Amino acid sequence: MQERAKEDYKAPESTLPDVVANLSYDQHRAIRFRPEQALWRAEPGEFHLQAFYPGWVFKDTTKIFIGTGGVYRQHVFDASDFEYRPPLDPSAFQSLKLDGVAGFRIHAPLQRPDYFDELVTFLGASYFRALGTGTRYGLSARGLAINTATSETEEFPRFTAFYIDQPQPADGSIRIMAELHSQSLTGAYLFVITPGHTTTIDTTCRLYPRTDITRLGIAPLTSMYFFGENDHSDHDDFRPEVHDSDGLYVVRANGEELWRPLKNPQTLALSYLQESSPRAFGLLQRDRDFSHYEDAEARYDVRPSLLIETIGNWGNGTIELVEIPTDSEVNDNIVAFWVPEAKVTAGTPLEFRYNMRWGLATQDPTLMARVAGTYVGVGGNAAEAKDNPTSRRFAINFSGGTIQNLPADAKLEPQVDVPSNARLLDSSLSRLPDGGWRLSLEIEREDSQPVELRVKLSMLQRIVSETWLYQWTSTS
Repeated sequence: MQERAKEDYKAPESTLPDVVANLSYDQHRAIRFRPEQALWRAEPGEFHLQAFYPGWVFKDTTKIFIGTGGVYRQHVFDASDFEYRPPLDPSAFQSLKLDGVAGFRIHAPLQRPDYFDELVTFLGASYFRALGTGTRYGLSARGLAINTATSETEEFPRFTAFYIDQPQPADGSIRIMAELHSQSLTGAYLFVITPGHTTTIDTTCRLYPRTDITRLGIAPLTSMYFFGENDHSDHDDFRPEVHDSDGLYVVRANGEELWRPLKNPQTLALSYLQESSPRAFGLLQRDRDFSHYEDAEARYDVRPSLLIETIGNWGNGTIELVEIPTDSEVNDNIVAFWVPEAKVTAGTPLEFRYNMRWGLATQDPTLMARVAGTYVGVGGNAAEAKDNPTSRRFAINFSGGTIQNLPADAKLEPQVDVPSNARLLDSSLSRLPDGGWRLSLEIEREDSQPVELRVKLSMLQRIVSETWLYQWTSTS
């Protein structure tokens, strides 16, 4: 990949026959991989592989090489590996050989030993997503983000080939390497995937820029936030909340934990957290109460969280959060990634290592209280203030940690940072019935610029909670 970066970029040419390239959405979804054809199904072991058929929007294919003893050979799928359901005519596909496929998925026994569940899927550009025990697909990861939310055209690098070590019977992990191509760079990736209650993907990426890059997003995460407790929906929907993730979580280099609730803004919203080699960041789904979603089909209450744990010194940079307005839950409108402070220049290679944690609970136990809910509404007397957008009431619930054991009259001290373009009108702290604590704030803004709020709890001059962050804009 380092040598290929010295060559001029050539856009991929579609080699799909017309009958495949012209498949409609309904036709494409009528093609299914036959489970009995899965790679390694007839062998003892913990992993099976199935391919996705090309066509429809998946016109750029990827090649799959299987390795044994360090030697990798391309595996070519053919028509007999797939089932062609109505309205398709199976005879139109029987003679086709597929030099490449749209992507693939790995299955493993996540829930019970006699059934192989989907574990991880690589499909489309550099997108992939994984599951831990008891979860359903939600947010996705990407290999890389280039010029996301800038004035320049965004690039979508893609994995053009995968090199997969054939798993042995005693292997608890599967090892996958990948080639990444884009107009601005090439890349080589290593993924070591270990299934479990929390599935981990130990990742190494080496990047070789062809050109200077304005904004390089490392370990990008993509999710959906339609509406929730902190931004009331204008939609006539029976469900109280609809989202794959409800907050951005960050562990700073000094161990401080940050929580930034997500929103569906009325206009594009960008947040920048300047950090020096943070320990971790991720998009989490903290709310696991089914009654808060009431969606028996989508089951947003079991969508996985995804935490990126950095390995080594990442230097100075910014965790960027992009929130895009959406009027539908089918759109992924949330993006988060790490942007190095150092300029990305042609010919200067980069390497990043990180561990990805996918599951219901991706955070380690802590003595710190965590934010359990954020509620926002008009300030003051609601009947009188509903038409006054300059005043807002914020209710922040904290739970867990050592403050859960305190009596109701304990002397907790809120530390509230309000910027110069706003002022704190009122603050109160009270005990909740479930043992947690609620901090209520009334804040008035003084101009139309975003108000960046910051709150944490202390006791006896010691911090006892994570830090709550919030961006209050004139439209939210």
